[in-house]
Amino acid sequence: MNKVLLLSMPFGALERQALGLSLLKGRLAEATIGCDIRYLTFTFAELIGYEDYQWMSFEVPYTAFAGDWCFTRTLYGERLDADGGYIHEVLRETWQLDESSVQRILGIRALTPHFLDHCMAAIAWDDYAVVGFTSTFEQNIASLALAKRIKAAYPSIAIVFGGANWEAGMGRELHRRFPFVDYGCSGEAEDSFPALVRRILDGEPIDRPATAIPGIVYRAAGESVYTGHATPIRDLDRLPVPDFDDYFRDLAHSTVAACVSPTLLLETSRGCWWGAKSHCTFCGLNGGTMAFRSKSAERALQELSYLTDRWQIDLVEAVDNILDMRYFNDVLPALGRAKRPIRLFYEVKANLTRAQIQILHQAGVHRIQPGLESMSDHVLKLMRKGTTALRNIQLLKWCKEYGISVDWNVLYGFPGETREDYAAMLDLFRSIRFLQPPVACGQIRLDRFSPYFESPAEFGFTNVRPFAPYTYLYPFGEESLREIAYYFDYDYEPEVDPTGYASEVIEFVRSWQLHPETGTLSSVVRPDGRLLLVDTRSDAAYAELVLSGLEQAAYSFCDELHSGSSVAGHLRRVFTSAQFTERHVLDFLDSLVANQLMVTDGVNYLSLAIPVRRVEAVENGTIPLARHTAQSKATVESADLLTQHLAVST
Repeated sequence: MNKVLLLSMPFGALERQALGLSLLKGRLAEATIGCDIRYLTFTFAELIGYEDYQWMSFEVPYTAFAGDWCFTRTLYGERLDADGGYIHEVLRETWQLDESSVQRILGIRALTPHFLDHCMAAIAWDDYAVVGFTSTFEQNIASLALAKRIKAAYPSIAIVFGGANWEAGMGRELHRRFPFVDYGCSGEAEDSFPALVRRILDGEPIDRPATAIPGIVYRAAGESVYTGHATPIRDLDRLPVPDFDDYFRDLAHSTVAACVSPTLLLETSRGCWWGAKSHCTFCGLNGGTMAFRSKSAERALQELSYLTDRWQIDLVEAVDNILDMRYFNDVLPALGRAKRPIRLFYEVKANLTRAQIQILHQAGVHRIQPGLESMSDHVLKLMRKGTTALRNIQLLKWCKEYGISVDWNVLYGFPGETREDYAAMLDLFRSIRFLQPPVACGQIRLDRFSPYFESPAEFGFTNVRPFAPYTYLYPFGEESLREIAYYFDYDYEPEVDPTGYASEVIEFVRSWQLHPETGTLSSVVRPDGRLLLVDTRSDAAYAELVLSGLEQAAYSFCDELHSGSSVAGHLRRVFTSAQFTERHVLDFLDSLVANQLMVTDGVNYLSLAIPVRRVEAVENGTIPLARHTAQSKATVESADLLTQHLAVST
């Protein structure tokens, strides 16, 4: 019993490694402590079936906590009233699941005791002195249920919990409520966990005041004691390269392996540089570790190369909360030059330039999550997002041009938003329906650690309370649930209540998702140098439009958003002898907005057409857009449509 066993329990993602466990294994190896990792996620997926596992993971709303609830009986025993309440209030009333879905969940729940029996019989528990659980999202109850059984059968094994569910006060309360858990690790544990394990193995006391290990919850005289915040890792280069051997071993031995397409996880930074400047009001990430730190370019590139070469997998997801902007100068260009066959995912800031989008494309970044969240300047200010609606649209447009998929959401319900915010947003959505739709549209939550949670009254929230499912997951009082919960319900103060303002936008987004626009708006420079706009959208006013001279220059200049006065100034610099007024320019731009060829916020203008680069036309031997216009009207020259705006001969 001189080894450590780390466990990833249901409902951890089958496609992804438990990165935290892999890092801890590497740190234990540096301390010459043996460690195994077991992905009991695969075991449970085999038992209930791959389809049911993925259905529970991705289709049942995660804030219903159905995955956690499936294990409550194995943790607490029979609770008929509580279980009936959960089924009625959460599954049927709140999430309105149909009866077949409810029965499907009940069928999965019936198999959880057999799963735990198998775990107890299949693992040589006598080999281990310490068993650690990672608990994120819907892993907590399953982990607690197995931990309880381990402690009952092997009292000498030290049980340790960590992960997002055990951060700060949540971990302290969980530790207090579940006495079979010996230790909790809060925060970044790459230093604290190996130090804790060494003391356990050496039989040394945990509570020596002079050498207390930060970030640990332990039990003394029956009370839970917290040693204070863990020290964040400042130099990420000193972290080990994550050891994914156990994941790929367990995957290879699983009967569901043929269904699983693994994604490699890569960590190149921690914290959030934007949050350190302006903490988004609804964001609960980085509870105690907002300070931004990143790996050096050399280390990031070496780690990426090692992981992809070692496992021969080209799909890589960075777990960073936000991309280090310095990587545009070194890491990403290096990947572009290397031309490695990888497909990267990164979370980024929304206000990227066209050049930066091109660098992402060349580096193999095929998908991003930019945190757009809204297309209202006012709502974005309420969020403290540091971007604007037109910048968000600009990003979507450029990503479509470069073939980068964008994961973005529409969030609503921010105190202080207005009906007018959503009326303006709806107009913008009608114009950009040919771009990628949001992946989700939902009301904001109050998440622990967010500014909204920390100061609810300041923002107009009242009656803040834990999400209803927590009542059925943890049989404790209100005060205890407030400490354990991460998600909270709330009411609004009457003067800031935005209820109903977003209804039309919600309906539009739903239609956008179910019936995406099949046409598009594109532009190409014709052989004669003029700009051809081709509009194959279902509501196009004109199939084709040719712009030249001042009009072409104005439209091309607004590929990046500019104010109307800036457009006029640009035209005066380029066409020094042309005679026109700023009013002429604004009238022209507004006519394009009216025909959904541009969008505006009342000051700035942004062209919507996706440029087809000339090199693509040459490679194809023709102008690619021509084939889309066979059934359209004849090409409209700009002077036919836009007379009296900029019809100045050049």
